[in-house]
Amino acid sequence: MTIAPSAADRTPEDWRSHVAEVLTRSRNRSQMLTDAVDDEDLVRQHSPLMSPLVWDLAHIGNQEELWLVRDVGGRAPVRQDIDELYDAFKHARTDRPSLPLLGPAEARHYVSEVRDKVFDVLEHSPLDGRPLLEQAFAFGMIAQHEQQHAETMLATHQLRAGAASLHAASPPPGTRLPASEVLVPAGPFTMGTSTEPWALDNERPAHMVDVADYFIDTAAVTNGQYLAFIEAGGYDEPRWWNAEGWAHRVKSRLTGPLFWERDGDTWWRVRFGVREQVPVQEPVMHVSFHEADAYARWAGKRLPTEVEWEKAARWDPATGRSRRYPWGDEDPGPDHANLGQRHLRPAEAGAYPGGASPLGVHQLIGDVWEWTSSNFSGYPGFTVFPYAEYSLVFFGSDYKVLRGGSFGADAVAVRGTFRNWDLPIRRQIFSGFRCARDARPEELS
Repeated sequence: MTIAPSAADRTPEDWRSHVAEVLTRSRNRSQMLTDAVDDEDLVRQHSPLMSPLVWDLAHIGNQEELWLVRDVGGRAPVRQDIDELYDAFKHARTDRPSLPLLGPAEARHYVSEVRDKVFDVLEHSPLDGRPLLEQAFAFGMIAQHEQQHAETMLATHQLRAGAASLHAASPPPGTRLPASEVLVPAGPFTMGTSTEPWALDNERPAHMVDVADYFIDTAAVTNGQYLAFIEAGGYDEPRWWNAEGWAHRVKSRLTGPLFWERDGDTWWRVRFGVREQVPVQEPVMHVSFHEADAYARWAGKRLPTEVEWEKAARWDPATGRSRRYPWGDEDPGPDHANLGQRHLRPAEAGAYPGGASPLGVHQLIGDVWEWTSSNFSGYPGFTVFPYAEYSLVFFGSDYKVLRGGSFGADAVAVRGTFRNWDLPIRRQIFSGFRCARDARPEELS
């Protein structure tokens, strides 16, 4: 079922049907990611950056219990004794393996029991009467939460050693695009949303932003383009890096994207347990903000601001309004974007012409999260809802905004307004970027 920008006229039964579908889809994915490995793998910490997979699974269930069973449903706790174990703010990821966590069988039983109660709550909830229930918001929030952790678990799979445990078909091939960049004309546009029913607090409220003329790349920077930066000595030239980025490059001895290695004249990568030659036409992935920023400087460009990214993704020059997605208001389908872990890699440029924006910018949704130059902060009129720990506690200069989703993100958690954020040194996420630049006066005549 397609969720329109304004869903006020949908009946409770419409919402129940949609909620059941997205919750089932998210749980099927969580089960697939945890069933793909044995119990020893589930309890192992594959990287200090990540939790054991079994922690993510039980945490998913605990959040469902807290919000949907106890809060929305007013039901008795299922496992109140484990709340602190699965509070992400009380235990750093590095410390979680030492906690008395639920084992694989116990975790699976727990999330199943919680889900049964959630479906009963869904059946009997009036879906109105308080903000958390309007348009099934709480259920949508939890579906998004599970899919976000599914993408985190997918990143853990990428970090695990050993043979491949996940498999998927390749995405469609790319096609040559008519231009490398497009002009986005100056003028105001509506950023954010006040009508998207399941938008999270940092996406709200809608507000007008005036933007100067700029050019933005029609596609994300490819591995081939990034290899040119490496071969030109980009990792050895401090002038391309800001001070913080250069210090991190030196301290961490960065020489290329994470999971890449050079063997003679050939670059290889490891992707979900498979060693393969770096495909030059795919978007570069597993680069930090600092690496993206250095490449953009070397290329004579810059990273787009978050405002510029969203205008390129949502603004319709024919009507002047902001769409939900680059292609329009309909939910993403398989012809629009590389989402939902249908493939285990980003697609080449031009692979999804049906998802292009009216200006001809491609693959803004899916494939790789795209770094922007913007710090994470609230919009004018920002209001915490329903809890400060989702967005507010991360506001400030420590975190950079990423946009657009990746091949590992699900459609329920990706919109033209959706905002992701991370530390500028992070590389284990499915992150890439595209470049932008200011328009020169002679280019506007």
